[in-house]
Amino acid sequence: MAQAVTAAPPPAPANVVSRRALFERLAGAARVTALSAPAGSGKTFLLDSWIREAGLSDSAAWVSVRYEERDPQWFWLSVLDALRGTAVGSALVRGYTAAPELDGEAIVERLLEDLASLDDRLWLVIDDLHELRSSAGQRQLELLLLRAPVELRFVLSSRNTLGLGLHRLRLQAELTEIRAADLRFTLDEARTLLDAAGVELSEATLAQLVDRTEGWAAGLRLAALSLAGHPEPEQLAAEFSGSERTVAQYLVAEVLNRQPEEARRLLLRTSVLERVNGPLADVLTGGSGGERILQELEEANAFVVALDGSRSWFRYHNLFADLLQLELRRTAPDEVATIHMVAAEWYAENRYPIEAIRHAQSAESWSIAARLLSDHWFGLYLDGRPATAHELLARFPGGAAAADAELAALEAADRLSRGNLGDAARYLGLATRGSGSVPATRSRRFLVMLALLRLQLARQRGDLGALAEEARSLLAAADAPETAHPELGEDLRALALLNLGIAELWAERIEDADRHLEEGIAVARRIERPYLELTGLAHGTLLAIHHSHGLAAQRAREAAELAGRHGWADEPVVGVAYTMLGGVLVGQGRLEEADRWLRRAGRALRAEAEPAANVTLQLFRGLLELASGRYEKALDTLRGVVRLAGLLVTPFPGAIHVFHVQALVKAGALEQAEAALAEIDEAERDGAYAAIALAVLRLAQHDPRAAAVALAPLVDGPVGAPDPFWTVEVLLLEAMARRGLGDDGAAACALERALDFAEPDSVLVPFLFHREPDLLERHRRQRTGHAALVSEILDLLAETGPPRAGEPGHLREPLTEGEMRVLRYLPTNLSQREIAGELSLSSHTVSTHVRHLYAKLDVHRRREAVERARDLGMLARSSSER
Repeated sequence: MAQAVTAAPPPAPANVVSRRALFERLAGAARVTALSAPAGSGKTFLLDSWIREAGLSDSAAWVSVRYEERDPQWFWLSVLDALRGTAVGSALVRGYTAAPELDGEAIVERLLEDLASLDDRLWLVIDDLHELRSSAGQRQLELLLLRAPVELRFVLSSRNTLGLGLHRLRLQAELTEIRAADLRFTLDEARTLLDAAGVELSEATLAQLVDRTEGWAAGLRLAALSLAGHPEPEQLAAEFSGSERTVAQYLVAEVLNRQPEEARRLLLRTSVLERVNGPLADVLTGGSGGERILQELEEANAFVVALDGSRSWFRYHNLFADLLQLELRRTAPDEVATIHMVAAEWYAENRYPIEAIRHAQSAESWSIAARLLSDHWFGLYLDGRPATAHELLARFPGGAAAADAELAALEAADRLSRGNLGDAARYLGLATRGSGSVPATRSRRFLVMLALLRLQLARQRGDLGALAEEARSLLAAADAPETAHPELGEDLRALALLNLGIAELWAERIEDADRHLEEGIAVARRIERPYLELTGLAHGTLLAIHHSHGLAAQRAREAAELAGRHGWADEPVVGVAYTMLGGVLVGQGRLEEADRWLRRAGRALRAEAEPAANVTLQLFRGLLELASGRYEKALDTLRGVVRLAGLLVTPFPGAIHVFHVQALVKAGALEQAEAALAEIDEAERDGAYAAIALAVLRLAQHDPRAAAVALAPLVDGPVGAPDPFWTVEVLLLEAMARRGLGDDGAAACALERALDFAEPDSVLVPFLFHREPDLLERHRRQRTGHAALVSEILDLLAETGPPRAGEPGHLREPLTEGEMRVLRYLPTNLSQREIAGELSLSSHTVSTHVRHLYAKLDVHRRREAVERARDLGMLARSSSER
């Protein structure tokens, strides 16, 4: 009679990878260890190398069950022989001779008696236990597992998930389980394996190979054999699949041919699917019991993987799926397209649109695929999946949109999502002209699609008028009783309300924007459209900043959290929220934190997707540079902002001109600042923003009276109320103007009011734009209700931006010889008229020199000019004053 088992492991292959993490698990395992994984997972090599590594060769009994063993007697005789072959077992375990009447249960009882006095650790390793097909033998093994002495350790290796009453051992913490996922090779282990075979691959290609093989040990070893000595290993590794000859031979012999005919048919006909369940398998095979077969295959570790806890959906291992598809094409090539089409119909009927579209495309049923994609494009957009929609559209043949109006509309939508407005408009025109060819049953939905495209195009062009008009049309469409799909009405309502609110927001119609955005967010939440909710929350941050910077930061963080939960952290729409959070932090003087959020916004926010928001992002970047004292960089950025804003169809709010003028002033380009003021749109020239910009420039020109006149209409009702930034900005400029006029009381009053508005939301950035430490120091010494806030601002001034203009290396522009001559007289008590007499100059010339001196030293008064000139070393501190 042939041997039922072998008592030693097969010879280890060359270059076995030492798997330290698994060795540690085995060394610290419970009394029973169960390894269950598919063929070729490296179970046998793992156990053999562990035994050798741990020095257990004399205390480990190895039993390998032969193929489809059904005789329990032979199994147990081999177990006894293996135990007797160990140092400890040789003295305890009695031998048996095979006999017809020999009972396996009696062998187990006698073995338990023999091992009752076992004091030393003894391991029983049973490999290929799935081949023990005797139910009696399995019951007897279970008996041994439950009653064996604690010093007898079991290591059971099988392709199948083991029964054997293991649940009881699991409850008693006497079981260690190692499964297929644990046996997958890591990148480092795969690299070691390939290095030993003399194969060099780049990190990217190696990662691709490990992903493709899913870390399957046999797959990687077969890949190493194929790649060794190959002239182009990178290309071969990138293309490695289950159809590669050595892999295919292994999988056919070890897996496919071991399955019954019913299971083989199911595997082949479902191999074209990315995932499969029982009902779908039944449809494709024309049979029944598909779920049972799939579950049995998964239990047998036949390269079938359950995708959910209820074990209703399954997928096949990558390489096994490749092999199955190869076999299907070889054995039934004429059925492949039909299988794809049947799968497409089933997926469509069961509301799995993406799979339905892909299988219709694989069947080359392009018209059906186009209708399916058109029906579900809007849903993909609302679910935040534009990349998926693009991938599906890209699978259609080139030029297909020219003959299909619905496909042309999809091309327009795709170009919009990718920011190609020219192509989007062209495809939209093509779709509009072909609308008459759309069947009557689909016409209503198609017209809604065209309206959505016009809305998105208007938004991305920055055409706020057209955007508002299209949004109102969509609101009407949402209320129309003849809407093709009833559920579309609420989707349209939410989308229209949000876009209407966005249009009103950028047009600074704050109350209307507030109402429509809140309504849109409420509808989105009610219909469970988180992407639409995110759109509303993100743009709502810009709305909130008009009320409270703290509220805007809170809204922005809510939007970021919602985006993170759904995997949309890098979507353009959440970039709007990042932008506003960065802007709030700039406003609070938290410049490093602001920089991080603005950089994150830049990565997410594509200019073409959210053009108005991109202008705001660049504006905040400019303000960050301005607050940091990097004036030339701020000027470059803000010049770009002005250009970007000019590209929008609807003019951007005039606030950007204030900051542009400030940057020009800080960079010392006063003439350019004057020209920039003159270029402000006539409709805005008499407005509040222009007045603020004018005040900034006049202060820089040492004309505080003109600055005060410009600010007068705003001081009691500042431009940005209730936005605290503009209130603080206006009042701080007023304080500077009054100080320049010598009215210290009015200056202190204006500064105290500025601090009143700055404190609640920590709106500190105006104090960084207009760096006035002397003014603040003097105010702190007086009675103020904001002493702590003033100290905080002074600390910020010390930490950020350039040193005072009088400090070495920070004189904007060298003084002329004439200016230096005038400077030497400033520490004296001589008036400008008397200085003119001393220098034999006109009073007008001396006045001009003094004005230029003040500008270059960044001061407003004579005493300040003297102090800063002394700091620069231009004047000796010991000079006597006349």
